[in-house]
Amino acid sequence: MARPVLALIAPLTLVPALFGCSPAAPPAPPPVSAEALKAVVANPGVPREELARKVDALFSEKDAAETRSVIVMQGGRVIAERYAPGYHENTRFVSWSMAKSITGVMIGMLISDGRLRLDEPAPIPAWQRPGDPRGEITLRQLLQMRSGLRHAEAISPPWKSDEVRMLFLDGRDAMARYAEDQPLQYEPGRKWVYSSATSVILADLAARVLSPAPDPESRRRAVAEYLRTRLFGPVGMRSMMPEFDASGTLIGGSLIHGTARDWARFGEFLRNRGAVAGAQLVPRQWIDFMVTPSPREAQYGAQIWLNRTPTTGHPALFPDRGPRDLFACLGHLGQYVLVSPSRQLVVVRLGKTQEDQLDPVTRRLGDLVALFPKAR
Repeated sequence: MARPVLALIAPLTLVPALFGCSPAAPPAPPPVSAEALKAVVANPGVPREELARKVDALFSEKDAAETRSVIVMQGGRVIAERYAPGYHENTRFVSWSMAKSITGVMIGMLISDGRLRLDEPAPIPAWQRPGDPRGEITLRQLLQMRSGLRHAEAISPPWKSDEVRMLFLDGRDAMARYAEDQPLQYEPGRKWVYSSATSVILADLAARVLSPAPDPESRRRAVAEYLRTRLFGPVGMRSMMPEFDASGTLIGGSLIHGTARDWARFGEFLRNRGAVAGAQLVPRQWIDFMVTPSPREAQYGAQIWLNRTPTTGHPALFPDRGPRDLFACLGHLGQYVLVSPSRQLVVVRLGKTQEDQLDPVTRRLGDLVALFPKAR
């Protein structure tokens, strides 16, 4: 009987070896650092340690460098806030192209006031000469980046790029003139071309209808006061410092400075469709227009980016991961104000990351947004 017993026992001796060949469980993540956890409130509404990890990754991972500030708001409440060494809640950060969204809101207010009209030719005097085809360009087309004006943004070498020439070289003292002097390259409305010069044209239109006189100081004072009393003050964005060129034109595509908290307040204002504490500062329909895709580019609205699959080019956000209603104010070198009404969410990331290295930063912001479920 010994041989049958041995035959039964022998296979059993292989069981430990079989278990040893099974895939090993993934190692547990390292503990969340005290610094990372400190940046998140006690009850954020999502797993606290996970949110702390996602925020920390934007500061600690090499592919996310250089993050200088992150703020997360959910349901109108700040649930995470962190700064890199050397930056704090009173640091003013440059907007770069996030300024375009402020310019878009200002134009909406002026339309609501009856001072401008969306679907009439933009009242630029240089375009009103008989036979000038630019006289057909509407305000809607300018807002949606489909004016047809010749423009080359972010090309190489940089000193040949139109926004660089306008901001820093031959156009710097009269930026609106530089932008408005460009000839048509396409029929108005036919093609989407991202253009910082277009936002300066919009800012010039604001100064033309607001200023009692054409001198630079009158133009500067009129626009600054309008923004202060109609937008910055009511929203609580008290740190905001807009820049103007030598002709008194707001540099409305690139240069408005403000704290991370104030950029978060602007995102919350957009999330609430232009309302603050029950007061409607701009018609809800205007914010709806801003976040409606341009007819020529699905990932762009009116002076704001959308989380949609692009019609052409590279995705600016993360459309493959949602949420579909997410939109964003985006600026050069990795400035982000992300807004998702369905998640009741605003995420601000400010820093300095080269344009060709932004994909990992955008991906990590997508990871953070994915923590938040759709609000009921």
